[in-house]
Amino acid sequence: MLDSKLVVIKIGSNVLTQENGFPDLLRMEKLVAQIQFLISQGIKVVLVSSGAVAFGRKSVPLPGNLNPVFKKQIWSSTGQIRIINQYLNFFEKHQQAVAQILVTKEDFRDRKHFLNMKNCVQALLSQGILPIINENDTVTITELMFTDNDELASLTAAMINADTLLLLTNVDGIFTGNPSDPASQLIEQVSAKMPEVSSYISASKSSFGRGGMLTKYAMARKSADLGIQVIIANGKRDDVLTEFANKSLRCTWFEPKKAKHGAKKWLAHGEHYYVGEVTINAGAKASLTAEVIRSLLPVGITQLSGDFSKGDILLIRDENGQKIGLGRAEYSSKLAQERLGQKKQKALIHYDYLYLFDHD
Repeated sequence: MLDSKLVVIKIGSNVLTQENGFPDLLRMEKLVAQIQFLISQGIKVVLVSSGAVAFGRKSVPLPGNLNPVFKKQIWSSTGQIRIINQYLNFFEKHQQAVAQILVTKEDFRDRKHFLNMKNCVQALLSQGILPIINENDTVTITELMFTDNDELASLTAAMINADTLLLLTNVDGIFTGNPSDPASQLIEQVSAKMPEVSSYISASKSSFGRGGMLTKYAMARKSADLGIQVIIANGKRDDVLTEFANKSLRCTWFEPKKAKHGAKKWLAHGEHYYVGEVTINAGAKASLTAEVIRSLLPVGITQLSGDFSKGDILLIRDENGQKIGLGRAEYSSKLAQERLGQKKQKALIHYDYLYLFDHD
């Protein structure tokens, strides 16, 4: 486990929720004290917290036959006030200022908006204020929802160039079988060159959250690929963050690769909100995937789809339909269509704004 200076800690719904579906305030208070300990050690912390629905469920009883989407919106919107107030009360005991940031996936789509969010978080941290981030469940619709807060935490870690992403769930990490089976063993380390371990993971979702361990694994691999060390650990352990600080934590640790450039970190998560698609020929594919990466020129493009503008994210495919990577458009689809297949034209995607998928 490497040293940490800037950590994104994601606390899952199951960590902050009791078996009856109500909030676990004792667990929350202990985690707050431990986060404060990390801050006292000079570590900057950004908190991504689930659990608003549990707070809403406790305070607002709703009829069983009410539309489930309405229930979620009501509980998340009423619960968000309560959970942030609870965090405020607990952190005030430590003289720690906090701020609330509610986001949707749309906030990450636009590079300018993305940088505004990044600047906001960094400004808060520079003043010693702890940002608490959650998805704005009240206004998001299904297509624009994060897979769950693991995805939001992963995006946040990439956005602010965090060196560590700590995902707290209700098990110690990834096991070789069902965590409740005594024969299952904890996979303590996932190295960059290690073969896939996703075959071990159950596809079942958590009791109170949207995601499961498969989502955590996918986000952890992506973050590690961007140069962020990732730890999946049990948030119900009494000293989980203290053990993290002294590197004695029982967990699954993902080895980070070499850190990627900031723009590439933004692009890496763009697979869910690209605007157009670009199909390239074999020559362009060889050029993009060579040791020295080059920009994507119109001469190497065989097909375009989607109505995109300058600055939009594009998905790149080869002629067999395989996804190659993502890039930022340097000009509109109208201009790109006019220049399709032509030599001596300005690059549609500059190599500084190109992220290639790992096909190892």
